[in-house]
Amino acid sequence: MTDGDPDPFGTSALRAAVLTGWAASPARFREDANAEEDLVRGGYRDRLVVELAQNAADAARRAGVPGRLRLDLGADTLRAANTGAPLDAAGVQGLASLRASAKRDEPGTVGRFGVGFAAVLAVSDEPTVLSRTGGVRFSADATRAEVAALPVLTEEVARRGGVVPVLRLPWPADGVPPEGFDTEVVLPLRPGTRDAVAAALAAFGADLLLALPGLTEVEIRAGGEPRRLHTDDDGARVRLVDGADTTTWQVVRRSGELAPDLLADRPVEERERRAWTLAWALPLDADGRPRPLPGRQVVHAPTPSDEPLSLPVRLLAPFPLGPDRRHVAPGPATDALVAEAAVAFADLVAALPADPVLLALVPRVGLAGAELDARLCSAVLDVLRSTDWLPVAGEEERTSPARAAVLDDATDERVAALTGVVPGLLPAAWSRRSDGPALAALGVRRVGLAEVVEAVRGVDRPASWWAALYAALDGADREEIAALPVPLADGRVAHGPAGVLLPDPGLPVDRLAPLGLRLADPEAVAAPAARRVLERLGAQPATAAAVLGDPTVRAVVDASMDAVEDRFDDADPQALAEAVLALVAAARPAVGELPWLAELALPDAEGGWAPAGELVLPGSPLAAALAEGALGTLDPGFASVSDPDALRAVGALDTFSLVRGTDPDELDVDGAAAWADAVLDRLPPDAPPPEWPPLTAVRDLELVTDWPAALRLLAGAGTDAWADVVLDGVPVPGYLRWWLSTHPVLGGERPDRLRDPAGAELEGLYEPAEAAPDLLALLRPPATVDDVLADVDGALDLLGRLGDLRRTVRPDVLRTVYARLATALDGVDVDPPERVRVTPERIARDAVVLDAPYLLPLVDLPVVPAGGAPGPVADLLDLPLAGELVRASVTSRPVRTVAWSQLPGAALAAARLGRDGLSGEVAVHDPLTADGRPVAWWPGEAVDHVDGTPAALGRALAWREGVWSQRQALAEAFALPDRAQDLAAEDAVGE
Repeated sequence: MTDGDPDPFGTSALRAAVLTGWAASPARFREDANAEEDLVRGGYRDRLVVELAQNAADAARRAGVPGRLRLDLGADTLRAANTGAPLDAAGVQGLASLRASAKRDEPGTVGRFGVGFAAVLAVSDEPTVLSRTGGVRFSADATRAEVAALPVLTEEVARRGGVVPVLRLPWPADGVPPEGFDTEVVLPLRPGTRDAVAAALAAFGADLLLALPGLTEVEIRAGGEPRRLHTDDDGARVRLVDGADTTTWQVVRRSGELAPDLLADRPVEERERRAWTLAWALPLDADGRPRPLPGRQVVHAPTPSDEPLSLPVRLLAPFPLGPDRRHVAPGPATDALVAEAAVAFADLVAALPADPVLLALVPRVGLAGAELDARLCSAVLDVLRSTDWLPVAGEEERTSPARAAVLDDATDERVAALTGVVPGLLPAAWSRRSDGPALAALGVRRVGLAEVVEAVRGVDRPASWWAALYAALDGADREEIAALPVPLADGRVAHGPAGVLLPDPGLPVDRLAPLGLRLADPEAVAAPAARRVLERLGAQPATAAAVLGDPTVRAVVDASMDAVEDRFDDADPQALAEAVLALVAAARPAVGELPWLAELALPDAEGGWAPAGELVLPGSPLAAALAEGALGTLDPGFASVSDPDALRAVGALDTFSLVRGTDPDELDVDGAAAWADAVLDRLPPDAPPPEWPPLTAVRDLELVTDWPAALRLLAGAGTDAWADVVLDGVPVPGYLRWWLSTHPVLGGERPDRLRDPAGAELEGLYEPAEAAPDLLALLRPPATVDDVLADVDGALDLLGRLGDLRRTVRPDVLRTVYARLATALDGVDVDPPERVRVTPERIARDAVVLDAPYLLPLVDLPVVPAGGAPGPVADLLDLPLAGELVRASVTSRPVRTVAWSQLPGAALAAARLGRDGLSGEVAVHDPLTADGRPVAWWPGEAVDHVDGTPAALGRALAWREGVWSQRQALAEAFALPDRAQDLAAEDAVGE
């Protein structure tokens, strides 16, 4: 106690007043209990450490001394000792009065509502405050004892489970604060709360001191090494020290006073607090660079609230709070503070070092976490757009986003090259794609490389500057810089790189004069990166290969025959030919790689000129294989002084020439249309028009007179010349194989009318082809019936061969060949053959196609094997079906009629059919006749007729069941009924 006064703060009177009020109005008790419970469970439920620090800061500011706070967590007690103004009677009354603060007339204090002390009740039922001026305690037990004396409250306390408002009844307390401190809060901890308190102390960060300017030092003792936090504030920067860790914050503060009308909607006590100070703070790294705060932030008002803040900066502002003390209340005062905060934010950004990380501070309005956050972001963005804070490349002064420009795909080299060309250009580090949303939000003008190209048109700069610009544009989007100007060696400027030649050292440019080429200024393309850029844009290295591919050279070649005929522009065809051949000799293109070279005019042996592709090299193998005079011959004298490889590369012929295209119509070769028709015939009839793959053909085949020599040359024509063409997944012969197969190139015979010597299936029908194995592998004469049927013409030829008495057919082939022909020629208009094959060695003019096996005994004509397709075969051969010629019925009487199931062997027959049993009846005749002629069996709708033999029974049952191929197995079942078990055992063995 102080000066011997046992109750220096008059707590007895305070208790008496409260108890009198409760006794007079139990509703007042309920209101107090509810209000305290709302605070403990709501606005201050997890703010114990923050509120203790805030009270310490306010006490220090009131006393005008540096604030120190010591938080000491013992086994079951938390002690918070602080310096500053000691407790007084008004303070005690404020602690014991809900929502009535003793600090309302004290400017600069953080606490504003007088209710923050309620946070202690989250962990303690017996809080005590000891000060130099005296002590006061609160007690849940003591309050319950006082309330128990008031009968009018008994029922209400019972309804609340004994819970009473603790902070309404204070008692005097003995004790003094520790040496060096003015006040200590002592909190005996409620069981089970120590871990939460320890966690809150561990989470106490030095950055909280930014919101508590009166507090300069905090010491935390929680069982281990004490933590010491302190702050050093020089106005613009604040150093926060937490043990061995030091963080420097850039701080911008802004102060003022709100107009009275802005607070008209606030509670009375708040209207008197018109002065405000807000601050933005951002940590800096060791080099002084801004370091945006990670994760989601909250508005500090001025201590942490529940208002989300999407800006990675700390905002401390005395926004009006709602009843829950956790969210900012909307209204004119909030609007005014938002506007002031936006100006202060721009001041902060402008004061920070010009580092690209500042773009991370630009608000993303669409990502705002709540209404206040959205309004703050929008206001900040508006002010930033007109503030000079963005650096300009190559300049000291900063500029506003409205006057700035950012280069797409910027690099340091590009920005350096364009400094002074594009005004307001930001450095490359400020132009990253990841910063695009921030720059777009600021309204910074984005300059594409296409605009850069326009800007440099007409710029008078030395070749070395152009070289630096080209090198800087290495990797740029090709389309955007496609029109980049290029200075030429002769002083002209090309309007784009396409077609410009980049000279290599040693290129004999003086020999290229007749070709009219454009060469870039060597100094402008000296750097490898510059050459690389221009090459990507269509410029070509001026090597022999590049010059050869220049459109100008092609135009010269294309017009070379005109130059011969018209002698326009005094062109010398021999000089042009020698220049082109020199380029070809140096470039070494493959034969046929540049087919347009075949148009080059070369002298022929007759003293005239002809395209190179129409001239044969004198003495070449091709000249010996072709008809004399079929093609022209190159002038022997010109050939003798020219590079042979170069002559072949421009198309002069020493072997067969390949022709390429993407459609048969593009192939200028003999029979191209007929080949395309043959290919299409192999596709399904309903197939859509195919998409042709790249095609390769061989020209001049129709001019050959020496086929053995020609075939030796063609064998080396390359795999693409011999390759099949695949259309819609169907492989068909390519042009070369088709043409050779359909012409008499093997001893006067067509290869497709011969057979592969190893193809035994076609023996007797086709003669074996005689040629070297490697040549036969290329020609691929048919080896099987399927090979023949793949081609419609081949199928028609086979149909005729089957009727040729000089030929024989293998029995296994004959059994199905007509059915396979019917399938292959389905939809084709076919003239029926005069003769048909009825046995491997026999043919007939008149024959019949057997469509029902039981009619065979009644058929008097030879039978053509139908291979399971009697109808299509009859249509193909224009022959009658047996069922069309024979109209008969059973004329004998049965000896007996029995059920199929009653016949000996019926059980095994049913098992072989996969049936549980046999149905229907069978009539047994002795003998069986149809129209008076003997037959073995005859089917009926309800009753089948047989002559009683097992073979007849097997056939009749197989026909009835639709399994004709099983007739022998069924006949065996009826023939050997006494061996049914043995036969069943054999069946169980499987295939």
